[in-house]
Amino acid sequence: MNYIVFDLEWNQSNTGKDEEVKTVPFEIIEIGALKLNDNFEITGEFNRLIKPQIYHEMHHITRKLIHLQIEELENESFFIDVIHDFLTWCGTDYMFCTWGPLDLTELQRNMRYYDIPLLSDRPLKFYDVQKLFSIGFEDKKSRRTLEYAIDFLNIGKDIPFHRAFSDAYYTAKILAHIDKELLSNFSFDVFVAPASKKEEVYAVFDNYTKYISREFDSKQDVLDDREIMSTKCYLCRKNIKRKIKWFTPNGKHYYSVGYCNSHGFMKAKVRIKKSENDKIYAIKTTKFISEEDVLEIKEKQGRARQQKKERNKYGR
Repeated sequence: MNYIVFDLEWNQSNTGKDEEVKTVPFEIIEIGALKLNDNFEITGEFNRLIKPQIYHEMHHITRKLIHLQIEELENESFFIDVIHDFLTWCGTDYMFCTWGPLDLTELQRNMRYYDIPLLSDRPLKFYDVQKLFSIGFEDKKSRRTLEYAIDFLNIGKDIPFHRAFSDAYYTAKILAHIDKELLSNFSFDVFVAPASKKEEVYAVFDNYTKYISREFDSKQDVLDDREIMSTKCYLCRKNIKRKIKWFTPNGKHYYSVGYCNSHGFMKAKVRIKKSENDKIYAIKTTKFISEEDVLEIKEKQGRARQQKKERNKYGR
């Protein structure tokens, strides 16, 4: 299997009033990528600029960041041609790798705009190298900049940052420093949410699980679903006693804590998400936690209750 390490540069509206802003907030103007073999050795390169068709003025931040004028793109190929060449270059047996979780979502959003078949008909597995760096070298939670990681690993800076190919190049360099045992920590791009129960995702990692539900018509349908809101130990698969009932501090994230007699306290978190089809789905994670963590969640529950009382009191 090959690893396709890629990065995108994109442009956006200067005014935020263009008709396409909601459909394509970011128009891709550059794709840079490297192909790595199983030993993380570079076996191919892809580097293309794209002629814009949506936004014909360079956003001032984009222009300052990547040092590119809109006029320099005038003679380049359109997105439809470049994405065809890119996917042909990728081949058939590969895994995408990116720095952070955004590139695959925006790539598919641009593809949908031009009626190009998407990369997958369900959540797409990939490697978030930014997350892998945190797991391998830091606290598993921090999300550092690309340049920070390069400096941390003492990797030489051969070319400037903030262009698609150079950022893909540095991401590939960092990936080569990742212990291959950590590659079990893959991620999912959910530009396409599961359409049916058969397509739902359930993944068990080293110290937590992730479940991506099918789409529902409403948030209440999600909260009424027994499987999503159940409290079950993912190690012994037994129902466990709930110690902290489900609560939400913001209407989007829901928390609970259960206790397994064999494995201890387990936190469950459900994030309510809106799909590209304007439907609702849930991402549920579960992990075992310490008694100190339980106390912190109880404090969070107390604050949520107090905020709810204040909202009810003042009619907000």
